[in-house]
Amino acid sequence: QVQLMESGGGSVQAGGSLRLSCTVSADTYDIYSMAWFRQAPGKEREGVATIVSDGSMIYASDVLGRFTISLDNANRILYLQMNNLKPEDTAIYYCAHRESWLLVLDPTSFNHWGQGTQVTVSS
Repeated sequence: QVQLMESGGGSVQAGGSLRLSCTVSADTYDIYSMAWFRQAPGKEREGVATIVSDGSMIYASDVLGRFTISLDNANRILYLQMNNLKPEDTAIYYCAHRESWLLVLDPTSFNHWGQGTQVTVSS
């Protein structure tokens, strides 16, 4: 069984930074693959970044260079460092986990989801 708990959301002005955390409680030895997704009001959920336990990662094009995903395997915490935030980054951010080593931002490939944390960026 896998449980995910996000934290670190909040409100910032454009150009500011936030760091999201996702604590993983799992019976499995290996974390496998995790990701951050986001969903803005009236829009579909979209992938932000994904990482595999060996450190491989990919990003959505609109966050590349501004966001950094990282995984603390020892403590089982997933992070998303978000810099130079823009109003269009406003959304609920979700962490997700899958029991495979896929490296794709396909939400249907993830088995477990957190409840989400709100990020609001004002102009």
